[in-house]
Amino acid sequence: MDYKTSDEQVIQKYQEDEQLMIRLFIQWCANHNLDPHQLYKRAYPHQQENNTMKQLIKDAENNKIHIDNETMLDVLQVFGNDGLAFIVAEEIERLSRNS
Repeated sequence: MDYKTSDEQVIQKYQEDEQLMIRLFIQWCANHNLDPHQLYKRAYPHQQENNTMKQLIKDAENNKIHIDNETMLDVLQVFGNDGLAFIVAEEIERLSRNS
């Protein structure tokens, strides 16, 4: 296996994992009646709209799985989405006060 093929596989695996992280985030937001676009915009106000998230939202309308709050935070942090993890933590705190 040459380095180019190996690098391509690493990149592809990361992209697949990133899509899984986005799917989990979208589902977590749906479970809590939150808009993933709004949370993402709060976390990253200077970034353009996330096209991958936009497409995955369309694909995720029929998924109904429970995602634990701690799991969501862990997944975001593993991918270096500390800003989004902070916003999610704020929402978790707000939701716990309102329930």
